[in-house]
Amino acid sequence: MEGDGSETLVTIKNIERELICPACKELFTHPLILPCQHSICHKCVKELLLTLDDSFNDVGSDNSNQSSPRLRLPSPSMDKIDRISRPGWKRSSLTPRTTTFPCPGCEHDVDLGERGINGLFRNFTLETIVERYRQAARAATAIMCDLCKPPPQESTKSCMDCSASYCNECFKIYHPWGTVKAQHEYVGPTTNFRPKILMCPEHETERINMYCELCRRPVCHLCKLGGNHSNHRVTTMSSAYKTLKEKLSKDIDYLIGKESQVKSQISELNLLMKETECNGERAKEEAITHFEKLYEILEERKSSVLKAIDASKKLRLDKFQTQVEEYQGLLENNGLVGYAQEVLKETDQSCFVQTAKQLHLRIQKATESLKSFRPAAQTSFEDYVVNTSKQTELLGELSFFSSGVDVPEINEEQSKVYNNALINWHHPEKDKADSYVLEYRKVNRDEEMLSWNEIEVCGTSKVISDLESNCNYAFRVRAYKGSICSPCSRELILHTPPAPVFSFLFDEKCGYNNERLLLNLKRDRVESRAGFNLLLAAERIQVGYYTSLDYIIGDVGITKGKHFWAFRVEPYSYLVKVGVASSDKLQEWLHSPRDAVSPRYEQDSGHDSGSEDACFDSQPFTLVTIGMKKFFIPKSATSASEPENRVLPMPTSIGIFLDYDKGRVAFYDMDHMKCLYERQVDCSHTMYPAFALMGSGGIQLEEPITAKYLEYQEDM
Repeated sequence: MEGDGSETLVTIKNIERELICPACKELFTHPLILPCQHSICHKCVKELLLTLDDSFNDVGSDNSNQSSPRLRLPSPSMDKIDRISRPGWKRSSLTPRTTTFPCPGCEHDVDLGERGINGLFRNFTLETIVERYRQAARAATAIMCDLCKPPPQESTKSCMDCSASYCNECFKIYHPWGTVKAQHEYVGPTTNFRPKILMCPEHETERINMYCELCRRPVCHLCKLGGNHSNHRVTTMSSAYKTLKEKLSKDIDYLIGKESQVKSQISELNLLMKETECNGERAKEEAITHFEKLYEILEERKSSVLKAIDASKKLRLDKFQTQVEEYQGLLENNGLVGYAQEVLKETDQSCFVQTAKQLHLRIQKATESLKSFRPAAQTSFEDYVVNTSKQTELLGELSFFSSGVDVPEINEEQSKVYNNALINWHHPEKDKADSYVLEYRKVNRDEEMLSWNEIEVCGTSKVISDLESNCNYAFRVRAYKGSICSPCSRELILHTPPAPVFSFLFDEKCGYNNERLLLNLKRDRVESRAGFNLLLAAERIQVGYYTSLDYIIGDVGITKGKHFWAFRVEPYSYLVKVGVASSDKLQEWLHSPRDAVSPRYEQDSGHDSGSEDACFDSQPFTLVTIGMKKFFIPKSATSASEPENRVLPMPTSIGIFLDYDKGRVAFYDMDHMKCLYERQVDCSHTMYPAFALMGSGGIQLEEPITAKYLEYQEDM
């Protein structure tokens, strides 16, 4: 027994970092579960909300910009916290108006909604583990009896109903045999007293007895009947408990069974860390050597360029100095001018001519120098400007040299899965890769990791067939150049449809109205035209007129099995209804006379409308409404009446899953393969894909992915 206690203590100590609140960095105190599934102390949530609220109020003050709401914030006063801790608190200037704040654990914004903190579940399981850790940490510190007279004795047990600890004598006194208190639940000494029953935060008087599979949280029966979970799939708490416990136990057993493998991988990682450190230092030394060589080349070129500039400068200065000396001589010729003036005073002609001839040559030379002044050299050094634009561009592109092949990248926007999977990728150096290897495998957490399947590809896209329905698949690609292989690309996870793809085209005969519907030649696209005929009909409209829907169906019916098909609704569509309908219901819709004033065609009348589940009984049809870029969750007797709770953004592509044998139909967001809505449907007759349009709109059936489809995409 001592060995088991020691092992438990070691286990408790090892999980300490899991018991620390991400906000206060202390052990959790009354932890609450946020919508993002992270836990945070009750007090920390209040502090975050109040501090954010104060920061918004003080946005104009000098201190308002000193810190970010995501950083550590000063704690609010205790009186503010007490104000919102009391039951029945009302909003005032001291209560937080902010209900959105960043989760300290994941940094994602979480919205607490209208109920705020009161709408959060208390994490009793985590609270119990923290208390168990505290007891293990203070094993030497005893918990004293709460009822003993001073001095109190050490307690031996705690009553969960009385929320108190007792010594043996006090427990006998306060829990006498034959009384109701004798039936109380007692445990070992503890300071953690939690209620036996988990209550719903939305309906405080109701016990939690169901589990919402969509929101992944416990709910009560009122949440399912008329609350936010009315259209969600729920299961019993016992079933959810069994399922989650089995999964958690299986995952724990898997991790324990892989303990030796994990230890060996840790050792391998430690060796890789040392090797990485050595290789990193070696790479730094090599980089320094290369840059020093560049510095030497630059210094050599710098010295050569500066010498050339200095030589040119000296030559030009010498020329200017010579020219200055010549003009300095002109200044010295002032005596010559005076001498010439004296010669002009000579009256003897023969003597004057003899002297003036030589003097005139000297005067003429000085005059010509003054008339044709030109500097002896250029002052500009334009020819000596160093052109480094090309070298600067090359240095800016200076990067690491790799002898391998660049890593290809999977294009997530162009990759998709339908009847087959289409994977597209691009390569930064397309011409340098000789071929590619596309790898894929099914992702299954409950089983051993499956091996990768490999396909050699010459291009940059591939269609993969024979994938299992309703499974996650991982894809990655690597490039080859000769015998050199690039690292693998980042993995892309795609979820296959829940059933095999059902192929059909629009029926151009049964009920097709060619006056208001336009069908293309391939019969995979239909458009609703609000044309001239509608204007002529509108001329006769006065009051009480309701425009009818124009129906079109698939040309193939379903009589058994599971089937899935997808399509796109054009964003400009005003009103489109999509779903399934039985053959007898279609006959009623398509062949009965269209009474323009009949409430049959009023979309909100509740008559014959598959988009409004007026009762729980299955109908022979189900249609959901799509329009104005919105997807409308059908209302029912158990769903919320507010329209905003039933309106979702319209998915780019919508899928429909029909389980004929079980009588279930579901509508999916194809981009994330997420179920948006499902319900029962009466499949006693042949079922057809059904569509209806009113006003301007368009529907495009999803084209099956084939090798021909791939060739077309490449041509595009």
